[in-house]
Amino acid sequence: MSLKKIKDKRYIISFVLILALFTFCYIPKTAYSIIEADLGKATYSVTDAIQNQNNTLEIVKGYVVGEPSSTNQVLNSGFIGDTAIAIADSKSESSTSKMIYVQIPSKYRSSFGLKTNPTLKGTEIKVTGYLNSYFNHAGIKNITGIAKENSSDDNNGGSSDNGNGFGTGGVLSPYDTTYYFSAIGKTGLDLKSALHRIISNNKKLSYDAVWDGIKDTDEDPNNPNNVILLYTGRSQGKNTNGSGVDNWNREHVWAKSHGNFGTRVGAGTDLHHLRAADVSVNSTRGNLDFDEGGTPDREATECKHDSDSWEPRDSVKGDIARMLFYMAVRYEGGNGEPDLELVNQVNNGTAPNFGKLSTLLKWNAEDPVDVSEMRRNDIIYNKYQHNRNPFIDHPEWANKIWN
Repeated sequence: MSLKKIKDKRYIISFVLILALFTFCYIPKTAYSIIEADLGKATYSVTDAIQNQNNTLEIVKGYVVGEPSSTNQVLNSGFIGDTAIAIADSKSESSTSKMIYVQIPSKYRSSFGLKTNPTLKGTEIKVTGYLNSYFNHAGIKNITGIAKENSSDDNNGGSSDNGNGFGTGGVLSPYDTTYYFSAIGKTGLDLKSALHRIISNNKKLSYDAVWDGIKDTDEDPNNPNNVILLYTGRSQGKNTNGSGVDNWNREHVWAKSHGNFGTRVGAGTDLHHLRAADVSVNSTRGNLDFDEGGTPDREATECKHDSDSWEPRDSVKGDIARMLFYMAVRYEGGNGEPDLELVNQVNNGTAPNFGKLSTLLKWNAEDPVDVSEMRRNDIIYNKYQHNRNPFIDHPEWANKIWN
């Protein structure tokens, strides 16, 4: 071989190595995750995925069998939301223990949510996502791709910005072109102000009317005669409300002393932050800010508290964060209302402030919106106050305002 040919071969090898190094350095990490999942791993069955809940990124294939409404219940008709689906190895599967629950991110809901697409039931699909508990059940979360089987596009159902200002993922909520239209595309204080104008023209309830409202919004999906208590998770009879031991009462998630609005019509009677809670647990929580740490509560054993903060059970941390985001946007000091603000500290006393903001943003990400929150939002909007909690429809807006 001539010296010239040897040099030419070396140049080619060097060029290939440089190109490979450039590709490794500049392809986004998320792209590598998708490539690794879609090209470098075998497809899991639903049974495989149930047995390997170890937070690894995998491809799972199965049939859509319904919509999860609780840990042990899946709706197979009358779908009420687009945020989750259940899949199984058989399209006729009826046992929830043989199903896996798939969390559907906003950008895929218009194509893979069962309320919008009820005929999807029985369809075989392929999901790329992280194997992790959802609804306290075997699940797939933080998905990077979803498609009907035999489709060539693993991101089927998603879309990029279509130029209309709705951002990546296209229209993320059925209310974007109507209710939220004036807020789309905004960030920071502009977004906060736009959302305040949208949600502040709501019907206001009396404090007595709140009892009936909570009996409706917090109803146990498995027992229409009961409500689910916020901190204990206990299912309890709707008519056991009151002030006695083991009764339930009206918990102000934004503690009413933080701004001294009490039970006045408005902030004190807003269903978006009023929940059913055990009387004694409600008293223990008092007006503590929310943060992590402390010792387990004697009665609500999944909750913790110390001298200045309360940590709720994991499955409602995101719910609580989104209720507080709503309150901070809805109540801005106009018309004699309190000016409520989220701050990055605890021990806020009677100031109209609530914390800890960084923890709430973390909980918003860790505990995504579920079917019960969507149902609650719809009931308040359609039947009681006629306004929505924007952070249930668009949880990503919290970071656009406060980060």
